[in-house]
Amino acid sequence: MPRYETILVPVDFSEHSARALDHAIALAKVFDGRIDLLHCYQINAGGISPYGLVIPETLDKEVREAATAKLDEWRAKVEAAGVAVEADISPIFPSEAIANRAEEISADLIVMGTRGLTGGKHVLLGSVAERTIRTAPCPVLTVKDDDA
Repeated sequence: MPRYETILVPVDFSEHSARALDHAIALAKVFDGRIDLLHCYQINAGGISPYGLVIPETLDKEVREAATAKLDEWRAKVEAAGVAVEADISPIFPSEAIANRAEEISADLIVMGTRGLTGGKHVLLGSVAERTIRTAPCPVLTVKDDDA
């Protein structure tokens, strides 16, 4: 049986992510493992082509600070469950950031939420989970919310 000692949990602070985190905590307890939380945000200071808009650096800084504060709340939940945890944020596209982080920490497993979109919504919005499954260097467990 594989051992899942280093578990990467990408979160977007949704109910889907919360459910995935619950699964990851349970697995980490079984395997005496640790959890690495990752949140990706998509605001980069600078120009946005072709509109000629400039996003002020202060906005990027505020988003990073807000993301870090929210991620600290999720880290506290993992710590309260008695599981070792690290947390990080990234400004790059989620599936790329997840694959990179999994490689960096030699993750044994990625546990992530999925909204389970189908049909037109899936075609229009794509799926971070689907892209992650294709590019991840380790197994990926997707957790669908009960209400989805």
